[in-house]
Amino acid sequence: MPHPGKRFVSPDEVETMVFDWGTIKWLSEPRVTATDRFSAGIVLLEPGKGHARHNHPGVEEILYVISGVGNQMVDDGSETWHPIAGGDMIHIPADMYHATINTGWEPLKMMAIYCPPGPEASLKTLPGCVVLPPGELPKRS
Repeated sequence: MPHPGKRFVSPDEVETMVFDWGTIKWLSEPRVTATDRFSAGIVLLEPGKGHARHNHPGVEEILYVISGVGNQMVDDGSETWHPIAGGDMIHIPADMYHATINTGWEPLKMMAIYCPPGPEASLKTLPGCVVLPPGELPKRS
């Protein structure tokens, strides 16, 4: 029996979430791959920008750094910051506060994975979020 959702996904086939700090493309989420156990997307943080301290209630997160450099905070009893670079992986348990800052001159590129899915949909409700349809490129300033 066929399973709903896409099996192969290209970045130009999904929408782009644009924020003042960068962009996200969710390559696997319930609306794209019909996943119900995790979501996965590519995050680009612009130089000097990042995510403010936040958490995802009931949701674990994995961040895998593809390229670039930055600082990652995971509040495991205290706000501890660690330098991160391409090849590094960060595990963020459910409910734990965390933040990411790009400290380099080029975009910090990461894969974000949520388990279970859900936070990716709520990002659309954040102030300043602009959602571009598949294939439309963000305007560079």
